[in-house]
Amino acid sequence: MKFFDSIRNARVLVVGDVMLDRYWWGDVTRISPEAPVPVVRLKKTTVTPGGAANVAANIAGLGAKPYLIGCVGRDGEAADLQSYLQSHGITTDHLVDSGSRSTSVKTRIVAHSQHVVRIDNEVITPIGHEDQRRILEKTKKLLSEVDTIAISDYAKGVLTDEVLVGILEAAESAGVPVLVDPKGRNYSKYRGALMLTPNRNEAAEACNLDPNTPDLVSAAGGRLMDELNLKAILITQGEQGMTLFETNEAPVSFRPEVREVYDVTGAGDTVIACMAAALSVGGSFKEAAQLANLAAGLVVEQVGTTAIKEDLLREALNGNRDEVAKPRLPGAAL
Repeated sequence: MKFFDSIRNARVLVVGDVMLDRYWWGDVTRISPEAPVPVVRLKKTTVTPGGAANVAANIAGLGAKPYLIGCVGRDGEAADLQSYLQSHGITTDHLVDSGSRSTSVKTRIVAHSQHVVRIDNEVITPIGHEDQRRILEKTKKLLSEVDTIAISDYAKGVLTDEVLVGILEAAESAGVPVLVDPKGRNYSKYRGALMLTPNRNEAAEACNLDPNTPDLVSAAGGRLMDELNLKAILITQGEQGMTLFETNEAPVSFRPEVREVYDVTGAGDTVIACMAAALSVGGSFKEAAQLANLAAGLVVEQVGTTAIKEDLLREALNGNRDEVAKPRLPGAAL
């Protein structure tokens, strides 16, 4: 991949649902006498960026420059997230501190590297008009400084129809391509994007197809390309790899680049981050997808939400998969 050495020059604007992923790590040694549930003895707490913030962390991990726009509350969780981002060289100047909602937080309790339960603390109603205005204003101000836009939609209320239309129209006027990691059934709201990166189930839902439909990926990919006038779509398929659809090209399948899956959390964030960064520096869709496939295989070998790192990816690109880091705890300790 000749473009990889240039990836540090990529400038990517990430807009979407920003979250904090919190992990409570412990051991289970007994069952509670109060109810048939395990008793977890807490040993450590860590935090890491989630959602759009994890996309930005992946871009930074590649050595590229992310600009992150999203909503956080005026709470301690926002402070934890901002502290993490700043310590990893990601500016928080463009985040919108909303007075009407809390920071989205996913707390995972993990015992012996196994998820016991996840607790979501979030507001998923659409953000207010003032927060929408601030997001669009920040986006338009940054368009002249970036090569691509990565929209990370987790359906938490930030990417309203008005926000999406505003971003896509402004990006088109500025000549900045937009990639979308989509959510929900209605993909028409992403019309005007360069490409989408849904997973298999998301593509099926968007096309109203049964998940057991024969040749589901081919059917969904072709339909979405035509209906949305996309230049490309990359459908991720877990243990079956990924399939890339391009205009006037035959679909290309990529075998999974993974030795052992520990945790798939955040793999989609890694995919869109790699695609956006690679396309920013002149990589083709196929080259970008090849990079994304390799990077996703590396992050699912780690425990918890984990951003790709340039050195690990470089080792893997050089054929030194045995040199990459073994599974580790994600994030910063609290």
